[in-house]
Amino acid sequence: MPTLVQHIGTGRRKSSVARVFLRPGKGQIKVNGRTFENYFMNEAARFVVRQPLLATETAEKFDVIILANGGGHTGQAGAARLGIARALIEFNSELRGKLKELGFLSRDARIHERKKYGQKGARKRFQFSKR
Repeated sequence: MPTLVQHIGTGRRKSSVARVFLRPGKGQIKVNGRTFENYFMNEAARFVVRQPLLATETAEKFDVIILANGGGHTGQAGAARLGIARALIEFNSELRGKLKELGFLSRDARIHERKKYGQKGARKRFQFSKR
């Protein structure tokens, strides 16, 4: 039985986590067992996920399997992008410069700010009444 060659990368964004597996193939992308187009209905989210593959011209070389959980579609797409970029570096470390230059290797640290007590939200206050 031949050994399975795959490159693994983990990405996080907001409260989403995506585990990415790059396997030699024809360019198919599956997310949580569903087709790519069926999972990410939004064209912008699909573009975000494909960015590292298009930048390194490896879109047709790999089948991508993404296991995403937590957060919403935007967070999961961002997490998948980081995971794919990290897996590509595992495949070929020479791609690091290009991916880093385009900003695909930096974790977006912006997360949801918690609601504060005595306030309406994280920043919003209740209306001030002078009298």
